[in-house]
Amino acid sequence: MAESVPSKFQGTSPVDIPIVDLSNPNEDLVARAVVKASETWGMFQVVNHGIPIELMRRLKELGTEFFELPEKEKEAVARPADSTDLEGYTTDYKKDGEGRKTWADHLFHRVWPPSRINYRFWPKNSPDYREVNEEYAKEIKKLSEKIMGWLSEGLGLHHDALKEGLGGEKVEYLMKIIFYPPCPKLELLYGAPHHTDLNGITFLIADEVDGLQAYQDNKWVDVKYDDSGIVVIIADQIKRMSNGRYKSGEHRATMDTVRTRISWPVFAEPNLDHVVGPLPELVVDDAPKFKPYVYREYKFLKMNKLPLE
Repeated sequence: MAESVPSKFQGTSPVDIPIVDLSNPNEDLVARAVVKASETWGMFQVVNHGIPIELMRRLKELGTEFFELPEKEKEAVARPADSTDLEGYTTDYKKDGEGRKTWADHLFHRVWPPSRINYRFWPKNSPDYREVNEEYAKEIKKLSEKIMGWLSEGLGLHHDALKEGLGGEKVEYLMKIIFYPPCPKLELLYGAPHHTDLNGITFLIADEVDGLQAYQDNKWVDVKYDDSGIVVIIADQIKRMSNGRYKSGEHRATMDTVRTRISWPVFAEPNLDHVVGPLPELVVDDAPKFKPYVYREYKFLKMNKLPLE
């Protein structure tokens, strides 16, 4: 009998990431669960979050339809070759630090604030694309500010401390649709290598194909989710603003041998000219663990794997 081949890299731990039910009427318990998960994992899943499931279903349907278009039509929203920004459609085939290649196609475009949206990079294949993405952006912004509020209060600060530290009403929300094609040789490829996100906080939904893994206690944990859950990943800027109190969730994306996987992360991040560092209220008695950076510089250093501290 031929040896069976796994359809993807399997995590080595049976533990699941924390799940927080936002419908719990005891908001103090909810807030404490969010804080604890952010301190210990840097990642958790929220359920009963109030974002309509039909809206999420439609968002995924429209994104999937885009990647089913002929290449010529996808290239109509391609990222310009000379662009220093991320917006637009790109393909990504490069080696990670371990010599494996990463293989995925991406579509980036900002969804908030309205003043930063460039519809040139929004797909035109469906008349519903704009309406659905704009509505989802409003819902994600509300969820983001609610979670950052709980995290701020968990630091002993006022409700809007982290939001203001990230830029207040100038915080930008960047949609990224990631298309991972099937991979027949898993030992050669990753969808995305081991990393932390460089922004403030990430909100991720995906299709039914698993692939997200979290790194916890020196083990890889398969992140389980369903159509209604949203995975929240604490990223570098909240870790830095909290002076290390909150953890930047380490994760990677694996691939499947036979099935395509698509995910829809939304990244909440500062404007490129905004300075982010440990919040002053948190370093009165303790030395700052991180130096402040203009976000543009931080992004450049991290994306090019250059020293940060």
